[in-house]
Amino acid sequence: MLRLYSLMWWLAMPLVLGRLWLRGRQEPGYRRHWNERLGLYGRRAANDEPHTIWVHAVSVGETRAAEPLVEALLKDYPLSRIVLTHMTPTGRATGKQLFGKHGARVAQSYLPYDTASMVRRFIKHFEPRICILMETEVWPTLIAECGRAKVPVMLANARLSERSLRKARRLGALMRQAAGGIALVAAQTEADAERVRSLGAREVAVTGSIKFDVVVPPAALSTGARLRAQIGARPVLLCASTREGEEELILDAFQRARDALPPDVLLLIVPRHPQRFDAVEQMVAARGLPVQRRGALTAPGAAIGPATRVMLGDSMGEMFAYYSVCDIAFIGGSLLPLGGQNLIEPAALGKPVLVGPHTFNFAQATEDCLREGGAERADDADALMRAAARLLSDAEARAAMGRHALAFANHHRGATARTLSLLPSLLPERGAA
Repeated sequence: MLRLYSLMWWLAMPLVLGRLWLRGRQEPGYRRHWNERLGLYGRRAANDEPHTIWVHAVSVGETRAAEPLVEALLKDYPLSRIVLTHMTPTGRATGKQLFGKHGARVAQSYLPYDTASMVRRFIKHFEPRICILMETEVWPTLIAECGRAKVPVMLANARLSERSLRKARRLGALMRQAAGGIALVAAQTEADAERVRSLGAREVAVTGSIKFDVVVPPAALSTGARLRAQIGARPVLLCASTREGEEELILDAFQRARDALPPDVLLLIVPRHPQRFDAVEQMVAARGLPVQRRGALTAPGAAIGPATRVMLGDSMGEMFAYYSVCDIAFIGGSLLPLGGQNLIEPAALGKPVLVGPHTFNFAQATEDCLREGGAERADDADALMRAAARLLSDAEARAAMGRHALAFANHHRGATARTLSLLPSLLPERGAA
C-alpha cells in the first residue's frame, strides 16, 4: 500500500506543482521556497545546537496552537534547536512572527511532499532527534521514513473527528500502518484518544488542548487598544475566521436585523483566508454597506467613520487584537458544515462567544464552553443576529457570559506541561535532547 501511495504521489506531482504555481497568483508565498517542498536544500548551514527537534504545524491555526509547546521545548531543551515545518505561506509567516525573536534556534521550512526520497533528504539535512506532528497531520511515508531513520514520531495536541475517522478508515491498511508507526499520541480528549486508538495507534495519552495555554501577547493588546480608539465607543460584533459562503449569509442577516441591532453597531468581518479579502469587500459594497479595511487605518489620525457599517479585517497575525476590541465574537466555519474554528482565544479574553451549528472540528471545547455558559449556539445567520442583538442590549448578561468564557478557558490550562511530561521516554536526556 505504501508503494502504491508513493507512486500516486509521483504521478500527481505535475498537477501538484501546477496547482502550487496557480495558487501563487493570489498568494505569492506559494511560489517561494518551492525547493523545500521537493526536499532540495542548499549547503547545510553551521548550527551551534547539537540536536534538532522537528515540529510540524501545517498552517496558521496549528502554528498558533504550537506556540506554548515550542516555547516550552526551547526552555526545557536549551541545547537544541527547533525546525518548524509548514504547508502554507500563512502558516510560515505566523511562525516567523511568533518565533523570529529566537533567531537561529527556530528554523523554518516547508514540509517536503510525502515521497520517500524527499522525506529522506529532509531527515538527512536537518538530522532531527524527534518529529512532533501537530493535531491531525498523519503522513504515511514521513512516518515510515522516520521509523527507518530511528526518529520517533509524536502526534501532539491530537484531534480526530468522526468525519475525519471515516475518511481515514477508507485508506485502510495504509492509515493503520501509519498510525502504528507513531510512537506516542497526546490526544486532546478521551473521544479523540479512542478514535486514534481505533486506527492502530499503540501509546495514547489524554493531555487536553495546548491551545488553552496560549498567552495573549501584550503587543496584540496594544494594537487592539489603538484599533478600539479608532473605532470609538460603538458596539462591535466580530465574525472571525469566516469561510467561503458564510459572509453572504452574515451580511444578508445583518441587513435583515437592522431594526433589532443597535443603530451604531459595527460588523467586523475577518475572513480566514487572505486571498479572499478583496472578494469579501466586494460582497459588502454590493449590498450598499459602507465598508472600511483595517489596512487603511495605519495612517496617523485614521479612524472608522461614523457612517461605516462594516470593517474588513484584512491583516494577518492580528486575531488577538480583533478579539480584544469586540463586544461579541462569532466563530466562523460553523454556519456551514466546515467544522468551525477555535473558540479558545476569545474565551481567554473574556469575550462572549457565538457559534453556528457545525462545530465538529472543536466538538469537546465547544460543548464545554456552551455548558459552562461562555458560549451560545445559533442555528443559522438570522439566529446569530438575534443573539447578538439581545446581548448587545443587555450589558449585564454580556458581562456574565464573558466571565463564564474566561473561567472556561482558565479551567482547561495545563496541556503543555502534561505533553512535555511524556517526552522523556522519546528524548531521555532532558535539557540536552
